Amino acid sequence: MTARLIIRNADGERVVACEPVMTLGRDRNSTIVLPEKLVSRNHAMIRRLGAEDYYLIDVGSSNGSYVNDRRIATPQQLRHGDEIRIGSTVLRFEQESAAAGPGPPPDDERTTLATVDDIALITVLVADIRGYTGLSERVPIGILTKLMAQWFRAVSDHIEANGGVVDKFIGDCVYARWDDEGSLPDTVLSCLRAAAAIRESTRELVAAHLDGEATPDIGVGINTGHAAVGIGTDNTALGDAVNLAFRLETASKELGRDVVLSRSACLGLPEEAWRPRAARIRVKGKREPVEVGAFTWEEVHHLLREEGLEDTVTRPA
Repeated sequence: MTARLIIRNADGERVVACEPVMTLGRDRNSTIVLPEKLVSRNHAMIRRLGAEDYYLIDVGSSNGSYVNDRRIATPQQLRHGDEIRIGSTVLRFEQESAAAGPGPPPDDERTTLATVDDIALITVLVADIRGYTGLSERVPIGILTKLMAQWFRAVSDHIEANGGVVDKFIGDCVYARWDDEGSLPDTVLSCLRAAAAIRESTRELVAAHLDGEATPDIGVGINTGHAAVGIGTDNTALGDAVNLAFRLETASKELGRDVVLSRSACLGLPEEAWRPRAARIRVKGKREPVEVGAFTWEEVHHLLREEGLEDTVTRPA
């Protein structure tokens, strides 16, 4: 899908076609050079996920990056017509009309439905940084944006290294999916391995950037089910299978556990691993209780060790 930036500053206006990765800053090697004092040498980047989703990421600039006059602290997905401001330069993002991806559950106002090409079995992972709101209130925004830029990159690498596809970043939350063309056990274990790797990277990044801060953890929801795929040109997915994964991530806090899998996802694991951790819970949008398997991180690592996968957790292949 064609996307472009209309760049306006004191020198006039110009048009730049969006590339998969673009850097913005004062450094002359940047994709878009912005030679002004208010712009850091390496200020921000625009990165494409999939075929059509573009994100603006501030990489820890001194004076910030703004979308529609709001300073961003986490990677911000760009929509047609969004205005980016870096220093005194305004960049208008334009993209040919297409439906949005699934995003969070359907009560999110930016979620829309496009043409559905197929129904497929997928495994969905939703991971969210716990305590991020409190963290964002205590930490200087320059440090926070640099931390989140590195988190964005690490999470993408871990998911792709384990055979998944990042579908959306929503603030400090990532939604990814595995298309179940292979065996369910392989898919669910790959999903768990990616989740454990994301957790390790999150803790390492916080420790590196925020000396003395309590290390936050992440909560994870995983569900296997049928969903409508082929939403837009990016082959995104939409439906109850996606929504339930978001609900399970929320339930992980309520259960006092770290990773919650639906029963359909648990069936990809050895029964002795999940049956003792089974529970029935109520989730928004479901009339009847949902059966799940609720794990701590210690139990996840034990399971991966038992399956011979522990040594692949902390770094992408």
